Order: sequence, then C-alpha cells, then structure tokens
Amino acid sequence: MDMTFEITIKPSEHAFPCAADETVLAAAMRADLMLPYGCRNGACGTCKGRILAGEVDYGKHQAATLTADEKRSGLALFCCAKPLSDVTIEVREVRRAGDIVIKRLPCRIESIDKAASDVAVVRFKLPATERLQYLAGQYIDFLLKDGKRRSFSLATAPHDDKLLELHIRHIPSGFFTDALFTQYKGREILRFEGPLGSFYLREESDKPIIFVAGGTGFAPIKAMIEHALHHKVAREMVLYWGARSLADLYLPDLPGKWQSENPNFTYIPVLSEPRPEDNWPGRTGLVHLAVMADFPDLSGYQVYACGAPAMIDAARRDFTGQRGLPPEAFYADSFTYAAETEART
Repeated sequence: MDMTFEITIKPSEHAFPCAADETVLAAAMRADLMLPYGCRNGACGTCKGRILAGEVDYGKHQAATLTADEKRSGLALFCCAKPLSDVTIEVREVRRAGDIVIKRLPCRIESIDKAASDVAVVRFKLPATERLQYLAGQYIDFLLKDGKRRSFSLATAPHDDKLLELHIRHIPSGFFTDALFTQYKGREILRFEGPLGSFYLREESDKPIIFVAGGTGFAPIKAMIEHALHHKVAREMVLYWGARSLADLYLPDLPGKWQSENPNFTYIPVLSEPRPEDNWPGRTGLVHLAVMADFPDLSGYQVYACGAPAMIDAARRDFTGQRGLPPEAFYADSFTYAAETEART
C-alpha cells in the first residue's frame, strides 16, 4: 500500500498530501503551492525550511548545503526531503514575482523550429545542476555582447521545465534575431538573467479570465493556460489570439486541443488581414474589438493581455473606459522592443 502523509505549511496553514516516496517540494508543486527552490537536487539551499513537527528522510544532498547542526536544529531541504509521518513545516511561500531569486545562468539551445516563416520556437536547456523557478507568464533576458539584452517570455509552464521554450519573431537586420534565424544551428551556449516581470496568473481570484494575445504575445499566455489546465483551475477562460493572416497563428492546433479537452476553455482566433487564400471563415479585425463585441460588461472579469504596445494600450483604454473592467483587473506585458530598436542596437 502506498503511504500518503499530510504536509502543513506554517504560517499560511496550507496543507497538501505527499506520498512517502515523493519529495515535499514535488508534492507542493503538484498541489500548486509554490515553495522557493533553485536546483531541485540538494545543492543550492534555496528550498531550506524548518520541520516543526513530524519526521522526514532528508534524502541525498550536499553535506555543505545542509549540515548536521542544521538538521539538529530542525532544518531540511524540501527538494530532497521525503515524509516519514505527517509533517508541519515552516517556509515562506512564493506568491509574487518578488519572492523568487533572480539568477544569471548559462543555457544551451537544444532546438530551433520554424513555426512560421518569421517565428521560431526555440527550446533550451539549463546545466544539469540548475532549475529555474518562475511563475507562468514571466520572461528572461538574454545577456549579449556589449551589454545588450533581449527579453523573451517563457512559453512553458513551470511544471514542464525540462526544456524551456521561447517564441521568437525574426526582426529583419535585428542584432540577435538575425543570428538566430540565419546562423544558429542548435547547441549554442547563451547566458540569461531571470525570471523577470510581474505578468503572471493571480491565482487567489476566482473571476473568469479573458486572455488577449497578439502575435508572439501568445508565448507567456500559453504558459499561463497550460499552468491553469495542469492544476485543473475551474475558472472560465477565453483566449483571443490575434494575428495578421492564418500563417501567423503559428501553433494553430494547440488552442483547439485545449478547447476540445477542457469545457471551461474557449478559443477565438482573430485575423486582422486574412489573405484571399486563407479562405478565412472566422473573426476579423482588431483582436481587442472582438473581445468588446462579445463582452458588453467586463466588470466581473480579469484580463491578461500580451502583444504590441498599441494593442495593449487600446485594450486597457477601451476595456476599462467602455466595458467596466476594473483597472486593477487588467494585467499586461507589452512587447516594447520594437523593430527599430532591435535593428539599431
């Protein structure tokens, strides 16, 4: 029989089940309770916390990271500790972006797939001893030569972090994206800083959610939706993905799959300039106007929007000014690195 124990977190009083062969951190993540972590293999000490009651198997870890004295004083590393009884622990939970340690790490590009003529889905890997703790929706900055930085949103949810995914649009003559599209073959080593940004799902709310994505602004919204679906969030969710033409909906089947498998999720693609050969039967025009046509009253909703600054500004102005959305219920990540800055710097 598989033994399962209950872990209680102080001071939050959150409780969750943990199997005897499962680490406290893994069980907490499964319950969508975020404890601080770094490497997830007992080397960094980020997840250290106190055992207030109960017993744990401390697991394999580096002796310098958790000393015998620290164990005697009640400390454990929750990324490797497994319960031997019901356990009460004291640890600070991660509920905001500011709770997470920002790191500088090397990474290696594993694959570059052209999802559209000007969009690459790039997957990269961290060193074996590192994991990146982040909230779905956050971004990283690549640290390039001469102090240049390029920001890209993580398109993978935190539970699925073996390979991290970015959706990168090719900016013609852009300092970074030109090299990525024309020279990189995979296996390149880059350095980045992250996670960054305050664009992430506010999970303490039970309001229905409208996601508005423009172009590659789909990336962080994909991470948020996959996170919500993985944790069986019951809130109603509607995704509007706006693009120029059919080819610009560069992962065309994924939102439809979410919709067919989840009764609380709806997908509405919107094309601003469909081509004749698209034979487009669906919605056309500006993506935020499609939302306004469908929702005369947004006062009970949360909106998460990501894309070009003009789309974000128009959505914020019109949703709050004409549809009753409370300003504090509008969360946005504006892709401000416009084509000319990328080309110029």
